Amino acid sequence: MHWVKQIYNWLELRLQLQGPVEDAALHPVPRNTASWWYVFGSAAFTLLLLQIATGILLAIVYVPSAANAWNSLNWLNHDLPLGWFLRAMHGWGSNFMVAVVLVHMAQVFLFGAYKFPRELTWIVGVFLLLMTLGMAFTGEVMRFDQDAYWGLGIGVSIVGRVPLIGGPLVDLMMGGPMIGGATLSRFFDLHVFVIPGTLLVLVAVHVWMVLKLGINDWPMPGRPVRRSTYLAEYHKLSHEHGLPFIPGAFWKDLIFSGAVLAAVAVCALVFGPYGPNGQPDPTIIQTNPKPDFFFLWIYAILAYLPPVLETPFILIVPILGIAVLLALPFYAGEGEKSWHRRPVAVLVLVTVAVSFGVFTHLGTFTPWSPIMDAWSSDPVPSKFLQDRTPLERQGAIVFQAKQCRNCHSLDKVGGLRGPALDDVATRLTEDQLFRQVLQGGGNMPAYGKNLSPSETTALVRFLTTLHAPGQQRATDASGAAAAQLTPPAPEPAKQ
Repeated sequence: MHWVKQIYNWLELRLQLQGPVEDAALHPVPRNTASWWYVFGSAAFTLLLLQIATGILLAIVYVPSAANAWNSLNWLNHDLPLGWFLRAMHGWGSNFMVAVVLVHMAQVFLFGAYKFPRELTWIVGVFLLLMTLGMAFTGEVMRFDQDAYWGLGIGVSIVGRVPLIGGPLVDLMMGGPMIGGATLSRFFDLHVFVIPGTLLVLVAVHVWMVLKLGINDWPMPGRPVRRSTYLAEYHKLSHEHGLPFIPGAFWKDLIFSGAVLAAVAVCALVFGPYGPNGQPDPTIIQTNPKPDFFFLWIYAILAYLPPVLETPFILIVPILGIAVLLALPFYAGEGEKSWHRRPVAVLVLVTVAVSFGVFTHLGTFTPWSPIMDAWSSDPVPSKFLQDRTPLERQGAIVFQAKQCRNCHSLDKVGGLRGPALDDVATRLTEDQLFRQVLQGGGNMPAYGKNLSPSETTALVRFLTTLHAPGQQRATDASGAAAAQLTPPAPEPAKQ
């Protein structure tokens, strides 16, 4: 194996990696940190590597388009050898990663590891948690089935409530007025490039600070953190009475990470991949979208809140919660770390954990809010029915019965996924309206199979009346020009 050593020496001379790797592997840690309580950070990093590896393989096959995303996932599930197992590993790896990161954050909070000098380590950890949840949410959208479609619709409706910038944020997320190909492409970029790249950068910063500041020592009662003495006390614990990270503490990280990977593989084999369920269909609005478990709690809370409190809760509580987490090391950066001397911290952690579990359970059968029923029960405003022919009024009935206002607003009432229809007759000719209704387009589904010819005719005739008084209806300019250029028919010869 002499040639292997030669290659190693050649690379080492140029990369100079041996020194930093040895320093990281052999850096001293307090002896009491070689505990099973300290294995969750390494397990979270292992799961991140699993997600990146399986995600790269899935991205080779996955087609991020509204027309092909659902089909490509089904091809993975049923046609590609072991494709279903790859998807299952990625899906269950996401669930395990969210769970392990949450447990790790709870353990860090319980052990007081956010105190001096690890304030910035905690702050970076908070952003790592947010990025992990972001990757989980965007991954759910990637399934692009009925649950993902309407779950994203609810998420968009939540973002749209942000004052002043809600509309631009929705446009930025969706890439247009409706959920479709542009939306999926943007979420694909977020899920595959932006969020994983940010996660890797934050993880590198996080690990660097852990190496430089050391692993948080075991929280002993009666040994509070004081800025003036802590660094010297920790140096004594780690350098005089400590042990090298490898193999002293690393072997437990290795065993636990291996056990977590084995658990992911078992779940993948037994339960299989997540979906996709029914193909996304905007015309089916009586639906009950179910997000993955890590977001069930917030939907349950919104369902139980009175409607008047939904928007304040959405806009205030998440920002307040993140602000409290970020400010925690600054107003509690010193003092006791042991949970035996911090009853308030224990009470807060237990309350949050129990609340999360209860609301997650309730979310499995609680109806969602906002309820995804359309405005079909609201009649078409009477001003749109005045001086209309029977056929046009019949079209208004079709407009109401087919729940067109689930996506389009009329008189400022209705959905925002499609353009408002108050002046649609000035933008589209009658022929264009027929084609749009029958064939769809611009992220609008085709209704040719959902409407009879008589219903289509009545609906279009009603739509042609939707323009402000005095406005001209849209006309086919080419047709008008052709009519002007056509010479008049010759008069019949006189007898």
